[in-house]
Amino acid sequence: MTSPRRMGTEQSEMRHRLLDIAERLMAEEGYAAVGVRRLAREADVTPALVHYYYRTLDDLLVAVFRRRAENDFARQTEALNSKDPVRALWELWSRPAEAAVTVEFLALANHREAVRVELAAYAERHRAFQVTALEKVYAARGGSPYDMSATDAVVLLTAVSRSLAQEQAMGVSAGHGDILAVVERFIRENTAGG
Repeated sequence: MTSPRRMGTEQSEMRHRLLDIAERLMAEEGYAAVGVRRLAREADVTPALVHYYYRTLDDLLVAVFRRRAENDFARQTEALNSKDPVRALWELWSRPAEAAVTVEFLALANHREAVRVELAAYAERHRAFQVTALEKVYAARGGSPYDMSATDAVVLLTAVSRSLAQEQAMGVSAGHGDILAVVERFIRENTAGG
């Protein structure tokens, strides 16, 4: 009988360093640049050491995503507890640098089932959290000014913000000014203070 394979500890400095390198490579060069040999070379370690901490590349990619997701969840919690949660969420979702890495994870999810499953679970969890928070805003103000559910508002703002951020990352701006004016009006009308 074989003993279970040892793995590096969750809080080890090397584990975090490998995640940092993988995340940087994704942001700078895309997900295809993230491989065990490349990570090992960048970290100045052997590929075997990368596998000591992450059995598979999928395990490492999921760990990168989970860490980003938890950081994002903390930022969303802070945004939703602010005086102007709708605006704070919009600003959080509209950052082009974040959109670039999100696009990489979406592309990666088309090729790696483990990443797709993780992304879907994250999206469902965070959507429920966002909707619950916006429902509280609507309850405090006596309802939505557009007779729109909190779910509708979250999906609409998420889709528009990500689309605009992705286009900005590519250098596309046609039509952005007009839609941003619509979004600004929507945010003002959905603010708890009205």
